[in-house]
Order: sequence, then structure tokens, then C-alpha cells
Amino acid sequence: MLSAEEIKAIDAERAHYPTAQAVGIEAMKIVQHHRGWVSDESLREIAEYLGLSVESLDGAATFYNLIFRRPVGKHVILICDSVSCWIMGYEQLREQLQTELKIGLGETTQDGRFTLLPSCCLGACERAPVMVVDQDLHGDLNSEKVGEILAGYE
Repeated sequence: MLSAEEIKAIDAERAHYPTAQAVGIEAMKIVQHHRGWVSDESLREIAEYLGLSVESLDGAATFYNLIFRRPVGKHVILICDSVSCWIMGYEQLREQLQTELKIGLGETTQDGRFTLLPSCCLGACERAPVMVVDQDLHGDLNSEKVGEILAGYE
């Protein structure tokens, strides 16, 4: 069941949108903020509350790569694999992250602290290579910076 806090936040967002369908992604983001991810049960609760089909919400969640449909770590790392980042050192960055975290892309560390996900573009090509940890953009990355950044989230 959606919490009172989730309902209040969804209703506040709903006031900014012309239809329930239009607020669907925002509602999923709200639930994800509170629960860490959007389970099948959560998706059904949101659909019921907004009067939408589960299928339409799931379609949006599948398209929108920042809606997590399975559990993720406490901190989600999005590593940009755009052309700009590839040219500026994406492969080395990816390898370093995978080595330090002892996980592959799409995986979560054993302690549940980090999930490492690829992203097709993070919109900061002028600072390539880049990654986002939670909501924090980190650019002009090199080996030294990556270690310092990860230490700051532990």
C-alpha cells in the first residue's frame, strides 16, 4: 500500500500535470525514492491509485532507465558510455570501477553499497569521462579521482 507520504508527494506532482498518465513516471520516481526501487507490487499500487494500467506504467518504466525495477545498492553509479566518454577513457574508468568494486556492469556489491550501471549519455561531454553517483555528477575522471569519489560514499 502506498504510504501517506508517497500519496501526498504524488498528489503534489499530479497538480502539475494534465492527466494521470502524464504523472506516471513522477509517481514511480517518488515511490523509488522512498523504497529504493519499484517492485511489481509497487507498480500495481501506483497504477491503481492513478487509475492506469500496470502495463502502461511498466512500459514507461522499461523505457526510462532511471526507474529501477529490481533492488539496487545504497548508491547507484551510472557510468557514461557515450562516444565522447569512450574517446576520453571510458574503458579504463569502467575497468577500474569493476576492479575496485569487484562487480560487473548491472551488478551490486556484496555489501549492498554500490550498483554499477552503464548509461548511454549523461549530458556532460565537455567533462568526459563522467559518472553519476546517486545525483552527483563527477567529470574529468582519472584513476586517482575515482578512488577518492568512491571513498566519499562509504
